[in-house]
Amino acid sequence: MSKTKIAVLTSGGDSAGMNAVVRSIVKFGIIKGCETYVVREGYEGLVKGNSRPPPHRGNGLAGLNGPLPAKFQDNDFVHNLRFGDGGLLREGEGDSVDDTNGKSLKGRHIIRVGWDDVRGWFAEGGTLIGTARSKAFRTPEGRLAAAQNLIKEGINALAICGGDGSLTGADVFRAEWPQLVARLHTEGKITEDEAKANAHLRIVGLVGSIDNDMSMTDLTIGAPTALHRICEAIDNINSTAFSHSRAFVLEVMGRHCGWLALLAGVSAGADFIFIPERPPAANPWEDEMCEAIHRHRVMGKRKTIVIVAEGAHDADLNPIRAEYVKDVLTDRLGLDTRVTTLGHTQRGGRPCAFDRILPTLQGVEAVDALLEATPDTPSYMIGICENKITRVPLMEAVAMTASVADAISQKDFAKAMALRDPEFRESLDGFIATSSLDDTKTLPQNQRMRVAIIHMGAPAGGMNAATRAAARYCLRRGHKPLAIHNGFRGLLEDNLETLTWLRVDGWMARGGSELGTNRALPDIDLGAVAAQFQKHHFDAFFLIGGFEAFRALQIMEKAREHYPAFHIPMVHLPATISNNVPLTEFSLGSDTSLNALVDACDAIKQSASASRNRVFVVETQGGKCGYIATMGALAVGAVIVYTPEVGINLDMLRKDVEFLKDRYLLDTKGRSEGRLVLRNESSSTVYTTQFIKDMFQAEGGDLFDSRMASLGHTLQGGIPSPMDRARAVRLSLKCMAFLEKQHDVLRVVPEHKRRAQPASAAVITIQGNRVELTPVIEMVKHADMKNRRGKNTWWEGYKALAEALGGKTPLCEGY
Repeated sequence: MSKTKIAVLTSGGDSAGMNAVVRSIVKFGIIKGCETYVVREGYEGLVKGNSRPPPHRGNGLAGLNGPLPAKFQDNDFVHNLRFGDGGLLREGEGDSVDDTNGKSLKGRHIIRVGWDDVRGWFAEGGTLIGTARSKAFRTPEGRLAAAQNLIKEGINALAICGGDGSLTGADVFRAEWPQLVARLHTEGKITEDEAKANAHLRIVGLVGSIDNDMSMTDLTIGAPTALHRICEAIDNINSTAFSHSRAFVLEVMGRHCGWLALLAGVSAGADFIFIPERPPAANPWEDEMCEAIHRHRVMGKRKTIVIVAEGAHDADLNPIRAEYVKDVLTDRLGLDTRVTTLGHTQRGGRPCAFDRILPTLQGVEAVDALLEATPDTPSYMIGICENKITRVPLMEAVAMTASVADAISQKDFAKAMALRDPEFRESLDGFIATSSLDDTKTLPQNQRMRVAIIHMGAPAGGMNAATRAAARYCLRRGHKPLAIHNGFRGLLEDNLETLTWLRVDGWMARGGSELGTNRALPDIDLGAVAAQFQKHHFDAFFLIGGFEAFRALQIMEKAREHYPAFHIPMVHLPATISNNVPLTEFSLGSDTSLNALVDACDAIKQSASASRNRVFVVETQGGKCGYIATMGALAVGAVIVYTPEVGINLDMLRKDVEFLKDRYLLDTKGRSEGRLVLRNESSSTVYTTQFIKDMFQAEGGDLFDSRMASLGHTLQGGIPSPMDRARAVRLSLKCMAFLEKQHDVLRVVPEHKRRAQPASAAVITIQGNRVELTPVIEMVKHADMKNRRGKNTWWEGYKALAEALGGKTPLCEGY
């Protein structure tokens, strides 16, 4: 069987994370033994092909200083290091008129690339290989030319990152492929051997779209970064809106999908939103908006934020424009109102952490899908469901996406909402529950609860957002939200406060813990804690925190046999940067922490690369859980990562030194790359960060030197990421619904006879593609109590992947 040759192209609009896709496919393709290519300017480049050959650059070792060491003669990875054009693409020299020494890519659109040709790409916004909307590819003649160009280069696998139109074009191309090959053979443009060798074209699609408008996937590449840009803008606007008691109307992208407007509304605490899938119910809609905002102003709110998706319309499909919304707020409510149109700023900037990790994992899956493809398998689209990378038939996803637009055009908005993923619908319900003052949802007096809310452990981004959501849900339903300040110590000191709607208004964007938090467990004085439960008549208990909160819930559930006050519904929402709560795959704060790590490591890597031959050993937090170090390594391109789960030993360090020496030896002289090594703080008590840095410094000799950086508590602070905010709202409301359901079971039993079932003390968990409320007694089975982490984790295998994509595995072990 001939070697698989994979080409990757980006098509349609650009989005952050596209470069990460290209990097991942190229590197993992090389690891899998493939030749890898990029196509400049999307389908347009595929149609144009190469009108001139590349300059001679050897066998993948372009720029190697001196002869290749004998031990690498048979290493395929080394012979795919670089073909010399990566720098031209990254620096924008591809279309230079100066062709001195091959310094131009003019006349060349299908370009072979090696490992180093795509180094550092994942940190760049947009798409370095260019994108274009091709009219030529939409014609049969254009697709015929594209097929000829692929066959000419021997390429038999194609990965496309783009929107639904780009992916539809890919599937059409694949369906027509046998006829295109036959026609090329008939016309004498390819030989019979070429026709036989290229009878099957393998295709895979990845969705690059800031609108998050593709069905059958929770997220599209670029959408998280666009949401970051929007929330950054709103966070900045909030301060001036508050200062002047103004209203701001923001127009965001989203022609056919309201995801950006909706999630921005949830994450930034907006007052009103307009999205295509669910126009305002009232006619005229101006009454509904003004009534809602007027209630907020009467309550005492000083600022107003309204978000309008660019494709927003009313129930009759009449467009709703930001300028008109501004006029309504000014004329009818007398508000000093401004309009801000964010435009293409939403597309730009460095990718956030998730827009580096997600494309990397999807790129790996794309390569596997291409290598496993047969003429009988469908073209796949690589997506994500909750926390699980998925493959779905490409045309099913495209058809469902088109169905949403059709439903909207037919004014069937219920169907449009039903066709969106469950998280979209839950986010809309969450926005309504946390943004509006609505007394029609109040429960009868006998169903209302006194809900205690407590923070535990170290602070984590999203704690305050979860508390805000719970408090506002309580107030909407007639419950009383009781905030416990300073954990269980504060409870013992009667440090409680009843939260109000306005009190929590600004908490979405606040990091840390507004309630205060510590690691004290209820067993500091279990009897006194139970007495406080009874004194304050708690009907439900809501814990937000990390492993300590899990332990606290376990302690109180077990103590029910001795303390009747604990026979109430209790729920734990995991919130910890360490992401070490057992069974669940995601904890609030971990995404914020990864973004803080990315920001720090991007800055560190600039220093490391400027010095050309410097290795930075970066220490991360995380306790005895290596999640932050491992996923951070994927996000920043670290070449080595040390975690507590694997530990560190002398033989491992020896191999790592040899790897670094070999890797720097293979760099182009004078153009070595700065490299990062990530070490979790608890990876070893002997081989400390300082020790490893000193060892690298001593062993690097003339090849490289070493420095260290400890990120410390910077990973706990900062503004929570939009993902942590949005997930906090979604999961918090699920927790509140759980408490209500369990309370309904218990309240019909006389108080002195109440015995809560074990299932009434639960932890909300994300498991694969499901959200589950898992009894704490079940959670204990999955916990490594000594090391304060889960026994089995979904991400542990990514340490090996991070080091493979960093070059360590293929260089040291071959493939």
